[in-house]
Amino acid sequence: MGVEIRRTLMQVQTTYREGWKDVAEPTKLFAAMAIIRNPWFGRGHVEDLGPEIREQGPVIGKLLTGMILEATGGTVEGYGKASVVGMGGELEHAQALTHTLWFGNQYREAVDAKSYLVFSNTRGAAGTSLMIPLMDKDDGGRRSHYQTIHVQIPDAPAEDEIIMALGASLGGHPNHRIGDRYKDLEEMGRDVDNPAGV
Repeated sequence: MGVEIRRTLMQVQTTYREGWKDVAEPTKLFAAMAIIRNPWFGRGHVEDLGPEIREQGPVIGKLLTGMILEATGGTVEGYGKASVVGMGGELEHAQALTHTLWFGNQYREAVDAKSYLVFSNTRGAAGTSLMIPLMDKDDGGRRSHYQTIHVQIPDAPAEDEIIMALGASLGGHPNHRIGDRYKDLEEMGRDVDNPAGV
């Protein structure tokens, strides 16, 4: 069947001032989005989502990864992914295409990432908020790179569509000053390399 793409969108956000203070190094956030037709729309309960995942995941992942790399010049510090399925689909449809290595590994491998891709998925009508969480691509405990890209597309998703998205950042969140996870662990007397004590 192949991927049916209605539109792609690329948003770039640059922050120069935050919290009444100039940002020493402006932060850039990037959101690459594709509005696609839900391949399971109108088919009732589909038990095995695998064929469409394997067919469409790599195509969408490669497309969005290419958009991110072009916009960032190939340099990415923080990264994440998200999806919104229209009201004619199931949340599982959005999750099926988001939570698969066929999709996510296109991005992870392209930016040589070590941490997992943080994510959000939701179901809603056109204009539903798309929230793309981000974290450092190499260090999940680096809180300076915990950020969220918040976007909306006025006419998407339609009931038979899914919005698929990848996010990226250059720089941490503006005027970061909350420390990182490792400092908390040290102050709590926990082993930084084995916080659970296992």
